[in-house]
Amino acid sequence: MKHSLWIACVVAILCSTALLAYLLPGDFAQWVQGPAMWITASCVVFGVSYTVVATLLVRRFFSRPVVESTTFPAVTIVKPLHGAELALMQNLVSFCEQDYPGPIQFLFGVHDSRDVALDVVRHVRGLFPDADITVVSDARLYGPNRKMSNVLNMLPEARHDILVFADSDVAVEQNYLRRVLGELHQPGVGVVTCLYWGKPDAGFWGSLSADASNYQFLPGVVLGLASGMARPCFGQTLAMRRATLEKIGGFSQFVHHLAEDHAIGEAVRLAGEKVVVPAFAVTHACAEKNAAEFVAHELRWSRTIRTIDPAGHLGSVLTHPLAFALLSVVVSGGAMWAWTTVGTAIIARLALKLQMNKALGRPAASIALLPIWDIVLFAVYLLSFVSSRVVWRGFNFTVGRDGLLVPVTEE
Repeated sequence: MKHSLWIACVVAILCSTALLAYLLPGDFAQWVQGPAMWITASCVVFGVSYTVVATLLVRRFFSRPVVESTTFPAVTIVKPLHGAELALMQNLVSFCEQDYPGPIQFLFGVHDSRDVALDVVRHVRGLFPDADITVVSDARLYGPNRKMSNVLNMLPEARHDILVFADSDVAVEQNYLRRVLGELHQPGVGVVTCLYWGKPDAGFWGSLSADASNYQFLPGVVLGLASGMARPCFGQTLAMRRATLEKIGGFSQFVHHLAEDHAIGEAVRLAGEKVVVPAFAVTHACAEKNAAEFVAHELRWSRTIRTIDPAGHLGSVLTHPLAFALLSVVVSGGAMWAWTTVGTAIIARLALKLQMNKALGRPAASIALLPIWDIVLFAVYLLSFVSSRVVWRGFNFTVGRDGLLVPVTEE
């Protein structure tokens, strides 16, 4: 956390210096201009280098073969639900359409029997009358993490020894279970987790949220995996055996964590088993409808990462070369070399975006707005250092240094 505070101070000083160097005439401006130009130019060089390396690693990562299971044990898919989220029907249907010969139990859970998500479940039952669907409605809470409380309420109804936990906003391809179990059957594997691709709702802010996932977060995870610096585990998919769940002592220990998925992955590793990430991505719905929802969501993610992985959050400053290139323009007084760094940063970022689209077979879209989005995301990055407060499903919390949630009581 101390490192994160240091980088926040450095970035704040740099931005202030850039502004002063531009606005103030005379000796002071000349005194700060040289160091400021050197710092911003260095950040651009490192940022562009990171972007180029990430582009190459994305291509290599997603070109790896994915093992599909040749055996088909019974599976319970556990999906905690909350409200009528964007594309909930399509998400649930994608799981029910699995090309998987073995038995599948679909276990859906809510805290409130009046939750409108149950209307979607009833519709799904009508579409798939032969599907083995179990619904749990239980209001019990064991800590501030409501999703984990929901999962704990559901687990007694899980009948099979292979458990696949997946968030409600996730959609998958028909070979998803074959691929996930193919990895889970490998020696020493305790959990299989999946990268995720943001699919936006119509509108600017949903698209911006998707781009934050696809072209900032996702390449960073790939680079972190390649370098050995990242230890990811994502709630979009957590596939494990019941024996592994029992080995780590169950899920009740995670009801106070905001990033419970990360904590589960660490527990599995401490138990001597591997967490693997196969070379494909599931789809994650991005439903932010306005600036407030977008900022709240992005700050929650960014502040979560800041608490559980300060070094990674610190290093993610390199994912913003365009912002530093524009700062170079300011501190240099609009010098030609600074404008050249802006063009270089834009080209590098566009190349990464196009490579991500190609690697995952996604259509190229919104390329013209990428520079604007980069600036907005840099602003969110700076805001992530200001506070440890987050909003999650309408409730306010602060996130402690250990990643634990503390409810905020409004006065």
